[in-house]
Amino acid sequence: MASTQDTLAVGISRPTQRQRTRTGRPAITFLGGAGTVTGSKFLVEACPSGVLVDCGLFQGLAPLRRRNWQTPPLDLDRLDAVVLAHAHLDPCGYLPVLARAGWHGPVYATPGTVRLAAIVLADSAHLLMEEATHANAAGWSKHRPALPFYDERDAAKALRLLRPVDFGVPIELAEGISVEFGRAGHILGSAWAHLWLTGGGISRSLVASGDLGRPVHRVLRPPQPRPDCDALLLESTYGGRDHHDEHATERLAELVCRTIGRGGSVLIPAFAVDRTEVILVELAKLARAGAIPDVPVFVDSPMALASLRVYRQALQEGWPEIRPEFADAVDPFDPGHLAELHSVEESMSVNDPRMPSIIISASGMATGGRVLHHLTHLLPDRRHTILIVGFAAAGTRARQLAAGAREIKIHGRYVPVRADVEVLDAFSAYADASELVAWATAAPTPDATYLVHGEPDGAARLADRRREDHDWCAVLPRDGERVLV
Repeated sequence: MASTQDTLAVGISRPTQRQRTRTGRPAITFLGGAGTVTGSKFLVEACPSGVLVDCGLFQGLAPLRRRNWQTPPLDLDRLDAVVLAHAHLDPCGYLPVLARAGWHGPVYATPGTVRLAAIVLADSAHLLMEEATHANAAGWSKHRPALPFYDERDAAKALRLLRPVDFGVPIELAEGISVEFGRAGHILGSAWAHLWLTGGGISRSLVASGDLGRPVHRVLRPPQPRPDCDALLLESTYGGRDHHDEHATERLAELVCRTIGRGGSVLIPAFAVDRTEVILVELAKLARAGAIPDVPVFVDSPMALASLRVYRQALQEGWPEIRPEFADAVDPFDPGHLAELHSVEESMSVNDPRMPSIIISASGMATGGRVLHHLTHLLPDRRHTILIVGFAAAGTRARQLAAGAREIKIHGRYVPVRADVEVLDAFSAYADASELVAWATAAPTPDATYLVHGEPDGAARLADRRREDHDWCAVLPRDGERVLV
């Protein structure tokens, strides 16, 4: 949110003469996702064309969030297309700003990403507007008035720019730039992008990994192998560590039983797209095996419920990303007493549950959404458990809870943390360090690998691993840096 003056300042700069000048050789400029796990924006140029790979929102620490309001170094008159890796806010959450500034697309993505982006961007705009209204009513924002970063009209404009492209189908984006999508296995529709660049008589190729999924994903097939390329943009979200998969299902069952046994509820802040589905699949398996008590499971997120419908459709129609074992399965997302909460009144009713329950609510990093109201009510009570099941960026409430915070600030007030806080990263949809290395090394060594979409320590550790174990040229690009491909 920002003040009126801040909002009027938001826009896309028209180019200076220096910005208009392009060398003939293909190049990449890192406009986000460098030194941070959010805000992914990679400008790929091949004279005379320019394409943006991802158009993401900065999240987490306040200095990062403020960057959303800065005028980005983008020349809309020379931006020919946008390519999206998947439908989380990091790769697509900035699109409404481009649309508001008058850019008319196109934006290319897989069919699954197009379907889910329509849900994600509409929900994001709704939450931003709702948060601004709440801030003005309660007076907890420093801005007078507090305004949403973008609204539902901006999101609708962005959605009209989306163009679906199937996996494995090469298309020309602009003169000298083509792309083909491969399965990334992170969420439904997620893709890595293989770009061919021709400029100044030079032909080069680039692979942007997007966010890679895990070979052991509960619903989706593993990522397709990386193709040969001259340059690689490799995500590094979990570049510094591996997941602890051992006994993860047993640990989930144990903490549910322990919490329910003392009369408490389990609150799971979960990304609305994919993480909610993964957790439901795991809970359903445990419920069918009699490994957890027979209690209500509430899904409290309009976006999660909308994405769940897309996942169910994908299973029914046999989309190519779905694991084959789900072909003839009964609803794998139903633990037995699944309750979908749609209205605000339904959501508020589970803040003081009459009986123990499991609540799955967005957002996964507890940066906004209905989960904040649940945290406000459940955190002060020692009977309850808060379960963190995915990556949480620095500066987010989920990261603070995972790090052992004894109080967190929600809507301008501090809330004491007395409930148990548990972390189970085995349910993450992100590839860990070993899985990233295995995917990256399955093809010939590129001339250079750029570690992006990761916090500095994790990206640096993955870069060191690439250099020491495989003698790769592994680079941590600086924000705003431009390199030749």
